[in-house]
Amino acid sequence: MSETGRFREKTVGVFLGGESSEREVSLRTGFAIAEALRRKNYAVVEIDIRGDWLRAIREANIDVAFIALHGRLGEDGCIQGALELARVPYTGSGVAASAVSMSKVLAKRVVAAVGVPCAPDAVFEGDALASPAPPAFGFPLVVKPDREGSTVGVSVVRDIEGWSGALAEARKYDSRVLVEGYVPGREITVGIVNGRVLPTIEIVPTSGSGFYDYRSKYTAGQTEYVIPVPMDRDILVRAAEFTRAAAAALSLRGAARVDYRVDPAGNLFFLEANTIPGMTETSLLPKAARFDGVSFEDLVEEILDDAGLHK
Repeated sequence: MSETGRFREKTVGVFLGGESSEREVSLRTGFAIAEALRRKNYAVVEIDIRGDWLRAIREANIDVAFIALHGRLGEDGCIQGALELARVPYTGSGVAASAVSMSKVLAKRVVAAVGVPCAPDAVFEGDALASPAPPAFGFPLVVKPDREGSTVGVSVVRDIEGWSGALAEARKYDSRVLVEGYVPGREITVGIVNGRVLPTIEIVPTSGSGFYDYRSKYTAGQTEYVIPVPMDRDILVRAAEFTRAAAAALSLRGAARVDYRVDPAGNLFFLEANTIPGMTETSLLPKAARFDGVSFEDLVEEILDDAGLHK
């Protein structure tokens, strides 16, 4: 673990907002982080990464960046690359890790290579999107834009009638579409902070569809978050082991979260890795840390302590 409070005498720029489809979520995350750091007596300035954001960064004269951006241009390696060029240390994963993890396709290929199980999938892009037939593994399917977050553009397709519409919806957000076999069962998420795996949380949507979509994520009362998880210990142990393996294979740093489906037989399937998880006080990673005895303020400081440039 890094030295506690190593940036206490520095100016911290909290990067928030941005221009992605997840802007509003990023604003919430960023403001919560900034207030937590102020409660720890840090000098903090919030910087909205849109418009002339380069000028805003220069004028703020920051010493370190706490990246609280979600989605494209913030979570995909772009802002990380800019900070590397500017020689400003920053929180979280580096350029390559961020770019690979943002792509659901690439992340699946990387983690599968180290033994983390994944659902069967097919990738549609270019000419393959002109008049595609459903993949051979059949319905039900999950259709996803490759490089979006917060379940934006994602559809569960039960039969052929929903196939073309789901592809069209996903294509609004990305030229590459990932189609996966639907895994029935339960959904869990495992956070990891500076290499320390946090307790697992089960995600239980209360909507009739049972699908953890954007509305379920960000509408109060639409989802239950269960911790501790009422699940066999061996499944939870495997989830922790897979999370360590995935984080190492993807070269994740700072705070990250890995999501899984668990089928009725207890088999785990990797969904995605989130390199900048939500960080309001009620978000999943802070919930898991609090269950582990770590306050929101201490969690934010721990993430900041690991900030640096990536060699």
